[in-house]
Amino acid sequence: MQYNETGSLDRCLDMSTYSGGLGHSLTITASEFKAKCLKLMDGVAEHGGEIVITKRGEPVAKMIAYQKRPKSLFGIDKDRLKIHGDIMSPIDVEWEADVNPDRVLNP
Repeated sequence: MQYNETGSLDRCLDMSTYSGGLGHSLTITASEFKAKCLKLMDGVAEHGGEIVITKRGEPVAKMIAYQKRPKSLFGIDKDRLKIHGDIMSPIDVEWEADVNPDRVLNP
């Protein structure tokens, strides 16, 4: 598939040139989707992105690549988060609760 400057589908559906990927969205009519469904599925599975299917100009469905769930949530953000500095040492801030432990919250 090829995208023109506006991001719409050029009518030459050649999966070898599909450049989907994150952030790319493709809009296609239901009849065109029906005719090229297997090719479109292979392209989304291989390259990512999404395809919005329309009927009479209105979006009715969205096809995206399937993502397997991780076996465990432990370590799921390992490559997304970065710790800067020391997070274990105490900070030099006096807590309000330490200043007046007898105060009443929400009387």
